[in-house]
Amino acid sequence: MAANIADLFEHAVDAFGPRTAVCFGEQAVSYAELEERANRLAHFLQDRGVRPGDHVGLYAGNSIEAVVAMIAVYKLRAAVVNVNYRYVENELQFLFADAELAAVVHDRRFAPRVAAVLAAAPGPHTVVALPDGSDEEIGGVHLEDALAAGDPGRDFGERSADDIYLLYTGGTTGYPKGVIWRHEDVWRALGGGVDFMTGIPLEDEWQQSQRGVGADPLVRLCLAPLIHGNAQWAALMALFAGDTVVMLPHFDADEVWRTIDRHRVNVVVLIGDAMARPIIEAYAKGSYDGSSVGAVSSSGALFSPVVKRQYLELLPNILVTDAIGASETGFTGLGVVADVPGGAIEDPRVMPGPTTVVLGDDGRPVPPGGVGRLAKSGYLPLGYYKDPIKTAALLAEVDGVRYAFPGDLARLEDDGTITLLGRGSTCVNTGGEKVFPEEVEGALKTHPDVFDALVIGVPDDRLGQRVAALVQPRPGAKLDLATVEEHLREQIAGYKVPRAVWLVDEIHRTISGKADYRWAHEHATEHPASQSGQAEEVSHAD
Repeated sequence: MAANIADLFEHAVDAFGPRTAVCFGEQAVSYAELEERANRLAHFLQDRGVRPGDHVGLYAGNSIEAVVAMIAVYKLRAAVVNVNYRYVENELQFLFADAELAAVVHDRRFAPRVAAVLAAAPGPHTVVALPDGSDEEIGGVHLEDALAAGDPGRDFGERSADDIYLLYTGGTTGYPKGVIWRHEDVWRALGGGVDFMTGIPLEDEWQQSQRGVGADPLVRLCLAPLIHGNAQWAALMALFAGDTVVMLPHFDADEVWRTIDRHRVNVVVLIGDAMARPIIEAYAKGSYDGSSVGAVSSSGALFSPVVKRQYLELLPNILVTDAIGASETGFTGLGVVADVPGGAIEDPRVMPGPTTVVLGDDGRPVPPGGVGRLAKSGYLPLGYYKDPIKTAALLAEVDGVRYAFPGDLARLEDDGTITLLGRGSTCVNTGGEKVFPEEVEGALKTHPDVFDALVIGVPDDRLGQRVAALVQPRPGAKLDLATVEEHLREQIAGYKVPRAVWLVDEIHRTISGKADYRWAHEHATEHPASQSGQAEEVSHAD
């Protein structure tokens, strides 16, 4: 069995050739059309020297052409390297060199940056420019010319489950790092090769496509950019199953609903509050239908209880799920969001996957109520590309079992569920008590005048650190910080309440909606706080 990304896609092409595969704006392609374009580009890249195991940079926003490029590279048994389209020249120089790119496929608008990077340190031997409506001069080959030169046939030879998938991740606290996976392992961990609801592995590489035979395809809206693992695997998993992928050129909450109604979207895949909150509030203000939506799936960032409640109140008939995982582990747990008596919605509490555990400092599973490091065994990555030190920190063997430790802390609950507390690296230690930013951020967002927030730790002479927050008020709101503090004290212990607050016009996040804590620390260092006070003693917590 060759559980290979390209093979899995080709099985779907053989089963669903005429079906619509990808929609982008007014454009759409069928599975057969997507296959032909990918074959042509793959042959062109092959003729230009791209070989199995090579790395090909994809420096592009969402588009059908970007999907074509991804599939073409996998058909050659090469690896796609996701290049953040917000990067400037020095960041691109690092990534091009670190990933050892053999070729780069980029949106035409980025041609000047690509040319500058290659002039400084020549690397990729092949450059292909994707059409994006711009007219920048390019130093490589236009996609249309590459497709015209490439053979449309599917004659690439046998592939392997050991072929490499490479995903660059991070970059908010330092340079990004490449996570290396075998194709079969990443398919099992992220691409539907293991049923997320039951934990049962699929029997073979054909089962995913065969399930869709004779059934109407689902229409899945993937909101994150394709340079993020969330969007890549939301799209690939849909394509393996014969579903239709819908993408947007950029995030706009009202356009999300117009797209949902136009394409009759069934499943919306998003990343946390940064996407979920604007979307549901646009629905509340607008006159959209939305009746086609049956499920909203969040992963990769905080999905606050208050935002979950908005979905349940305004769209009571949909399934809302909150998944946890990481580029270094894949899927680790799933929470099905539901209304419960008393009006409460649980914090990030999920049912762990069958190979997910919480381990204490002694390497043993923690008892109910215990806090420890989240760990996952089973289908795991090989490590970080060219970084044995970080690989050793990520992967470890405990009692003969190989685990990945993504850096998250979690609490095991009495009923066997786990509550994700947050990254240990962002935890605030105030007077010996640990405060997890996501808990405080979620509490802040329940205030009616707060739209978004990030929580960090700042130095304190007495307690080491005090809790601080950067807060984005709602448009037009005049935020009274005293009433915010009173509001918080009704929900969290006193020592968790921010003692320094910066009001900002907008919270900075990564393009995928994840918290940019590096920006938050820089802003707090460079600007006076809107409100500041000494951290209170932990004994006054209640």
